Amino acid sequence: MANSLHTLPNPSRLGFRYQFPGADSASDTAFGSISFPSRLPAPSLKSVQYTKKVKPVMAGHVSDNVSVDISLSPRVNSVKPSKTVAITDQATALVQAGVPVIRLAAGEPDFDTPAPIVEAGINAIRDGYTRYTPNAGTLEVRQAICHKLKEENGISYTPDQILVSNGAKQSILQAVVAVCSPGDEVIIPAPFWVSYPEMARLADATPVILPTSIEANFLLDPKLLEAKITEKSRLLILCSPSNPTGSVYPKELLEKIAEIVAKHPRLLVLSDEIYEHIIYAPATHTSFASLPGMWERTLTVNGFSKAFAMTGWRLGYIAGPKHFVSACGKIQSQSTSGASSISQKAAVAALGMGYAGGEAVATMVKAFRERRDYLVKSFGELAGVKISEPQGAFYLFLDFSSYYGAEAEGFGVINNSESLCRYLLEKGQVALVPGDAFGDDTCIRISYAESLSILQDAVERIKKALEAVRPAVPV
Repeated sequence: MANSLHTLPNPSRLGFRYQFPGADSASDTAFGSISFPSRLPAPSLKSVQYTKKVKPVMAGHVSDNVSVDISLSPRVNSVKPSKTVAITDQATALVQAGVPVIRLAAGEPDFDTPAPIVEAGINAIRDGYTRYTPNAGTLEVRQAICHKLKEENGISYTPDQILVSNGAKQSILQAVVAVCSPGDEVIIPAPFWVSYPEMARLADATPVILPTSIEANFLLDPKLLEAKITEKSRLLILCSPSNPTGSVYPKELLEKIAEIVAKHPRLLVLSDEIYEHIIYAPATHTSFASLPGMWERTLTVNGFSKAFAMTGWRLGYIAGPKHFVSACGKIQSQSTSGASSISQKAAVAALGMGYAGGEAVATMVKAFRERRDYLVKSFGELAGVKISEPQGAFYLFLDFSSYYGAEAEGFGVINNSESLCRYLLEKGQVALVPGDAFGDDTCIRISYAESLSILQDAVERIKKALEAVRPAVPV
């Protein structure tokens, strides 16, 4: 390796300091003792009252001190900040400070947006297509989405059953808020995307987490689902291909889940299909709404950020029965209103590139598969590491729990996914995300949305950092 770990700059010598949300002392800011955001305390029924003395200045007059209530909503206090965002921000700050950190935390393709999409965006600007669009999105882009869903997913919608938003993330939040009432339950299989439980809390709903196992490829057990459904169950969130595991739900398993869902009139399904085109044969994608009896109760969310490398264009959509989509549109009309006019023109071009994105997307998926194969082989050589080979997306969710309890010289005991990620950041200068952020503390997530050469460097660093650490549990 050109740069050994011994020759990399020491962050403390650079005078670097970074404070995560929740850090409450000087020691929390030092690189050698950085801790990831801890869980926020559970909110009480009443928000805690804090007051601050201020002196309002009025024209020609200064009043006596008055008290200002600076308390926050219990709803906001119940939400934890995103660890993925925090770690990505930290890694970026380290790089800016001169520390050569390899960033494998964010889920952002390293490819440029395909040229036809870029040109459509540029032409939109040149043609003056820079004004507000209808709240739900232009008719042109909604018609294109309807065509795509029919041809690729086997589900039929009309334009008034489509809502275009500023990213799939906004679409999911609006759906959760639109259908959930206080006290409702949102069923979420773990490992899960970090935002699902927090979105449920923002809707005053209760996230109900259903664990899965690496031995079952992190797929939900229908029997467990059936046992956990109650009269309060309102929404089941499914993500296939999955973030963070890369697991893909086979059609047969989805059919079993659909049979259970059909027994419960209140239960809706939110199907997050943002990674549908990033899938590795022989795995295939099945849209939940295409299953018998599921169209009426499924909200399908998708977007352009992952498959089309359009993360910064901020465009996603939701498709479903008009009653639910209109409710989401009502929320959007009072928050962001319509999405970017330029991005919508670009999206039309993206959907015109061919089935499943055509050759441009196929080229990206081929590269992702090569990277996946390299990482699976490389980490398979490490003692004590358990792997479920991803069938889609661009994440590897590795079980490193056999290393928990081991002590690293100059660092201390590695006792969970957070401390392992902290150790690898300090000693290997590779930024990863601890599995507890996704509801499974036995694992860590590696994003392979980076070039193969960067991934090779990262593997070398990780292996070198782990040479000083032996698995605490015999394997």
